Parts: sequence; C-alpha cells; structure tokens
Amino acid sequence: MSVRIRMKKLGRSHQAFFRICAIDRRAPRDGRVLEELGTYDPRVPETDARAILVKDRVDYWLGVGAQPSENVAVLIKKYGTNGTHDAAQKAALAKLSAPKSVPDPGAPASLPKPKKTKEEIAADAAAAAAPAANAEETEGKAQDMPAAQGRGSRARGCITVLRS
Repeated sequence: MSVRIRMKKLGRSHQAFFRICAIDRRAPRDGRVLEELGTYDPRVPETDARAILVKDRVDYWLGVGAQPSENVAVLIKKYGTNGTHDAAQKAALAKLSAPKSVPDPGAPASLPKPKKTKEEIAADAAAAAAPAANAEETEGKAQDMPAAQGRGSRARGCITVLRS
C-alpha cells in the first residue's frame, strides 16, 4: 500500500480548514485516513501559526516511505523537524495564546445629566414663581401710563404726542 501525506478539507464554503493526514493514495480527498498528523487553518491572522504538525509522527511516516503532496511538502519544510520557520512559529503561537490587551477608552465624550434632588426641584419651582410675580407688578404699572389708557391700536408701540 502506498501512503501519501496530504490535506483533508473540512469546514464550510469560503471557510476552509484542513487536517494534514496520512492517507492511502487510492482513497478520495476526504476519505478514510490512516493517521492525522496536524492541522492547517488559512484563516488564522498570524501566517506562521497556521500550520501545526505532530513532528515525530510526520518523521515516522516519511521514514516508512510516505510521499507528501506539494503543499504539505512546503509545510513540512517550514514547520517540520528542523524547519526553516520553527522559531517564527513558536513566536506566533505565543502571540496568539497571550491575552488580548484592550486599550483604555479614556474619558467619555459626554456624561449623563445627574438627577435633581427634591431640594433642587423646590428651588427651581421657587425661581420660576418669582418672575411670574414680577410680571404681575409690571402689568399694573403699565396701566398707569398714558399710552395704555385707551388710545386704541395706535397706542401700541407708537409714541403719541398729546396736544393740549
């Protein structure tokens, strides 16, 4: 039986996820596998953290004559035993596993208005009542003025000269 190390596609449309598997060469792409050797997730933002391999099992299958596909051969060269991107992969995995830091939002742009206490409501009511009392006094004084003593519509806003 000839064995091939290749990717098995999982996930859904436009959200692919791959398992790197040792598979019989005659089996279909997503068919029965002999052993799963790692994963490849192209949606991970850190490029070097996308492929995760079980290095000792990959070495075993390569040792017994399994042939990797073209894409898997690139991944093994980069991330396998003595891979060229091994240090970068460790750094990328550490960065992904670290907790995300959320920046301080700072002071709010606007604060809600504080609720008024009973004393403040009473003070506002008293202040509103005071101008009303002043308005009544002003109306009484307006009746004493000669312009407001029945001159009709001409008396409003017009200066009239009284002839004697």
